[in-house]
Amino acid sequence: MSLNGKEFIEHFEAYCPQWLAEPGDPVGLHIGTLNKEVNRIMVTLDVRPEVVAEAVEKQVDLIIAKHPPIFRAVKRLDTDDPQTKMYADLLKHDIAVFAAHTNMDIIDNGLNDWFCELLEIENTTYLTKTHTVAYKKLAVFVPVEAAPQMRQALGQAGAGSQGDYQNTSYSLIGTGRFTPLEGAEPTIGRIGQEEAVQEAKIEVIFPETIQADVIEAMLKAHPYEEPAYDVYTIENMTKEFGLGRVGELPKAMIFSEFVEKVKHVFDLEGLRIVCADEEQMIQRVAICGGSGEKFFRDAIKKQADVYITGDVYYHTGHDMLTEELAVIDPGHYIEQLCKPKLVELFNQWKKAYNWDVTFIESQVDTNPFQFR
Repeated sequence: MSLNGKEFIEHFEAYCPQWLAEPGDPVGLHIGTLNKEVNRIMVTLDVRPEVVAEAVEKQVDLIIAKHPPIFRAVKRLDTDDPQTKMYADLLKHDIAVFAAHTNMDIIDNGLNDWFCELLEIENTTYLTKTHTVAYKKLAVFVPVEAAPQMRQALGQAGAGSQGDYQNTSYSLIGTGRFTPLEGAEPTIGRIGQEEAVQEAKIEVIFPETIQADVIEAMLKAHPYEEPAYDVYTIENMTKEFGLGRVGELPKAMIFSEFVEKVKHVFDLEGLRIVCADEEQMIQRVAICGGSGEKFFRDAIKKQADVYITGDVYYHTGHDMLTEELAVIDPGHYIEQLCKPKLVELFNQWKKAYNWDVTFIESQVDTNPFQFR
């Protein structure tokens, strides 16, 4: 089945919604249009001129990038400048670019969770809380024979996800009564005659952020001209989201040994550390991909023995030493892990929805730093 760019992004945003991004983070569509068929989708960490040349060569229709290509306003489109010429090349070759930045860091089964999997960090929670989302409940009444299709539609819209379960719902069978009036076009019954129908009351929960999608899916799947439904706010249920993760290693280990593990896992030639005693034992680990130095005090509050993050500033390093927090700075580029992990996830969707599309990882190394 051919795939439209807008349809693909709808699936992507159900997994990695824009509303989870930090304030001011320019996520979403940066260049081009999604209203087109996409046959080849490429995942990259950065959008650089070399990446754009690769996309042109490989006839890519859409780029999914971790780092937004237009992070600050572009004041001139001077194509003598390679950095701005790439925008013209993207438009010329009809290649759209869509960015997911801090929202990819915050989501469940996102970049920080993938880091934890590689490092065998268990029993994780977020490092720094960013969002608290309330939950709501939808109760909708449908003819009994339409109940399976309604439950399926609500599940596909994201309703019914609860902990480690999905498509959860509750049904109660009862009798619905109504009298169609003049001007009505009833699915069941006749004008002016009272009707009694065996109906199912289906209840599902969902985060308030997807209420519009859930209601739209319900209305589209409902056979009635005037569906009966209620929406409630659930007072005893919320979901919290946050940047970074903190958890436990299976067993304590010497800091210097853990440093070697980090180098091996991320295939690093070198990294930076901030540590007064490399022989200290560590077990509780905090991690935040990208430039997360400003959250180091949250790592201390969460009682982390060591904090992994990139781009640590010189004076912040002094503060970390003063606070006696061991820190590992593996650089920003470890975020390239998003490329294989996203392609793996997208291929799962491809199989589930029978999409006729090819997903590829960018092969360009966009790390600006080298070690000698």
